[in-house]
Amino acid sequence: MTAPARTRSSAELIRAEEPVLAHNYHPLPVVVAHAEGTWVEDVEGRRYLDMLSGYSALNFGHRNPALTEAAHRQLDRLTLTSRAFHNDRLAEFAHRLAELTGHDMVLPMNTGAEAVESGIKVARKWAYEVKGVPADRATIVVAAENFHGRTTTIVGFSTDETARAGFGPFAPGFRIVPYNDLAALEEAVDETTAAVLIEPIQGEAGVVIPDDGYLSGVRELTRRKGCLFIADEIQSGLGRTGRTLAVEHEDVVPDLVLLGKALGGGIVPVSAVIGGREVLGVLRPGEHGSTFGGNPLAAAVGTAVVELLETGEFQRRAAELGVVLRVSLTDLVGKGVVGFRSRGLWAGVDIDPAIGTGREISERLMREGVLVKDTHGSTIRIAPPLTITAEELLSAMGALEKVLVG
Repeated sequence: MTAPARTRSSAELIRAEEPVLAHNYHPLPVVVAHAEGTWVEDVEGRRYLDMLSGYSALNFGHRNPALTEAAHRQLDRLTLTSRAFHNDRLAEFAHRLAELTGHDMVLPMNTGAEAVESGIKVARKWAYEVKGVPADRATIVVAAENFHGRTTTIVGFSTDETARAGFGPFAPGFRIVPYNDLAALEEAVDETTAAVLIEPIQGEAGVVIPDDGYLSGVRELTRRKGCLFIADEIQSGLGRTGRTLAVEHEDVVPDLVLLGKALGGGIVPVSAVIGGREVLGVLRPGEHGSTFGGNPLAAAVGTAVVELLETGEFQRRAAELGVVLRVSLTDLVGKGVVGFRSRGLWAGVDIDPAIGTGREISERLMREGVLVKDTHGSTIRIAPPLTITAEELLSAMGALEKVLVG
C-alpha cells in the first residue's frame, strides 16, 4: 500500500522556488493553499485575513460563488476560439460592460498592461486620423509617480527607477508632469498631444488621491485642447472606491477608461479599453488584436462580474465600510501612523519610520493573521475584498494597532 504523499511545509515550498523562479518578486513568507471570501489559509492550516485582495483583482472575494459558478459552467462548454471566430459570450459581456460604465464600445484584452498599451495605440491612431497630428509626432502626457504596468513602453515613462533602470532604450513620445498639477499639465499639452493618461488615484504610489477638482480640471483641459482623457481605472475601478469608477466622484466621463484586475473576478485575467465609438472606432481589422482577448471563459466571468456590480451592492459596501476604515485609521494617527489617504475600501497608510519599514510592519501583521503589502518605504496599502464585514475590518485595524503600539 502506497503511503500518502507528505505535504511540504511553507519553508520547504519557499526554498523550492528559489532555484527555478526568476526573482522578480519579494513575497511575504506565507504560502497560501486555500482561500474563501476574505480569508486565506496556508499549507499548515494557519488562517489570515486578506487585506490586499490581489491588488484589487479579488474585489469580490476569493472563490466568489457567483463567479466560480459562471467559470465552471463555461469550462464545460467552450474556453477559447481566438478572435478568428465569433463566440456566443462576447456580445453580452461587451454590451453590459459598456452600459455599466456609460460608454459605447469595448476592446477586450487580458492583462492591465495590455489595456494600457492598447489605450496608447488607440490614442495615437485617433491623433493621426482624427486630430491630424503629423505621422509619428503624437505625444502622450502622463503623471510622475505613475504605475501603469511593466512593459518596456510603460516603464519608459515611469519615474520609479526600480521599475525602469536597466530596461532601456525606451519609446519616445511621452511627457511627464507632476501629478495633481493642472498648471503643469496645461503647459505640457500642445498640438501634438494625443492624450493625457492618468490614474484617478495613484495606487502604487501609496493611494495618492488628487485634490477635489483635479479630475474635472483634466477633463475640461483635454476638451479645450482637443486631446483625449484616458483614465487608468485598473486598480481604482469596479467598486473599490465606493463608485463603479473612481472618476464618478467628480462626475467625469473620460474618452477612454482602462479596466482590469477585478474584471476577471480573481479567476482569469480580463482587461478592457472602453470608450466612445468616435475613438475606439478608429481601429480596423488587422490593426490590433489578442489571441486570448475576449475569449468565452473570460467573457463569461466578466459578465458575472458586471452582474454583481449592476446591483450597486458592492459600491455601497465600499462606501459604507470606507467610513469605518477612515475612522479607524484616524484613531491611529499619532499612535504609529503619521498620515493616511483613503477612499472607499482603499488606503495608503504612512507608518512612523522609527517603528518600522512598510515591509517590517507587513511581516508583523502577517504574524497577527493579517495580510497587507508595503510600498515606498514605510507605507502600507490596505485594500480588502469588498465582501469584508465590519467586524473583520475592525479586527484587522485592531491588529494594526497592536503591532504599532503593542
